Amino acid sequence: MCPYRKTLYVFEGDRPLKAVIRSYTKEDFPGLIRIQQESFPPPFPPELWWSEEQLLSHITNFPEGALCVEINGEPAASVTGLIVDYNPMHGEHTWEEITDAGYIRNHRPDGNTLYIVDIGVRPRYRKLGLGKWLMQSMYEVVVQLGLARLLGGGRLPGYRKVAGTLSPEDYVREVLEGKRKDPVMTFLLRCGRTPLKLAPNYLEDEESLNYAMLMEWRNPFAAWSES
Repeated sequence: MCPYRKTLYVFEGDRPLKAVIRSYTKEDFPGLIRIQQESFPPPFPPELWWSEEQLLSHITNFPEGALCVEINGEPAASVTGLIVDYNPMHGEHTWEEITDAGYIRNHRPDGNTLYIVDIGVRPRYRKLGLGKWLMQSMYEVVVQLGLARLLGGGRLPGYRKVAGTLSPEDYVREVLEGKRKDPVMTFLLRCGRTPLKLAPNYLEDEESLNYAMLMEWRNPFAAWSES
């Protein structure tokens, strides 16, 4: 598969800005680490920000799943994935287990599911819709590779504020009913992802109290997409 690259325009208000979505390379590593630092400030654990060793593993093991958005010559957002062999009947896992702690050395070229490891957008670019464009690009990778689905766990950073009055199940229900918004889950719903199951102890994250929602996008062209 050739390196991913496409050019499009995003809008800052009414002003169009040229954006390039492409495979990231070693030259992008400093910018990618800056995306992590700005996208996930404390209380998110700094030790979970990408290291150069992890980024090198991404482009070595699965370059098709390592994409960034470039605006004005610098990386503004990024997404990383790997392929896993996922069975919904035995789908319990943590982020660390399924992503090899972010190193993706467990990437399975013969698997059925593109699993999202991470997506981040620098705050100054967050009104441009870059996260949604990156997710759309990963759907294209799913179709190109003939995979069954895209899957990933979305943390629930809005939950801690209401944990004293709502169970995580009720919190998710209210997000789905439109009674409240969650910064991550609502974003993923807007990207076309659908919820599968609540995952406790998915990722060490104070804002989510370690909860996440597993959410998928099924390949409409895959014969096994309904499995």
